Amino acid sequence: MPSPSASTNEHREKAKSLGVIKLAIITVSDTRTPETDVNSQWLRAEIEKLGHEVTAYRLIKDEPAQVADTLDELASSDARILLWNGGTGISPRDTTFDVLSRKLEKTLPGFGELFRMLSFEVVGAAAMLSRASAGVYRRKLVISTPGSPNAVQLAWNRLIAPELEHLAWEVVR
Repeated sequence: MPSPSASTNEHREKAKSLGVIKLAIITVSDTRTPETDVNSQWLRAEIEKLGHEVTAYRLIKDEPAQVADTLDELASSDARILLWNGGTGISPRDTTFDVLSRKLEKTLPGFGELFRMLSFEVVGAAAMLSRASAGVYRRKLVISTPGSPNAVQLAWNRLIAPELEHLAWEVVR
């Protein structure tokens, strides 16, 4: 892994002063229930393990109006980071990316690029089917990953958790 620059290290140090980071988990699925939503269960445990807090959880259908309404609702909540999973593919029912991408005020193209690069190492060329993305909406960091447990864990372990405090700090500094 490359060594971070001096400015990145400085930002990470400042970010540690944030204390507990509040996150929301949003699962977009037409088939899961709260009991079968392994992604939210796994993410909650990982977030709490780091000493942070899940302040909102939503399980919604992949309907454009539900995605937009949930984004607007949680953008007014105390969560600083909104973790979405599901609805990022290219099937007709996958609309999460389309709705979120129209609403994001700033995008983080690198998140999707890095996710697909890391995913390629695991699933090969099928990684191109993912429309994982991230950006900022109303001073909230919005991260959207595919709904497969492997994808959620890959994104969390390799991209989100290592930079969680830094991401949370950057979006409001």
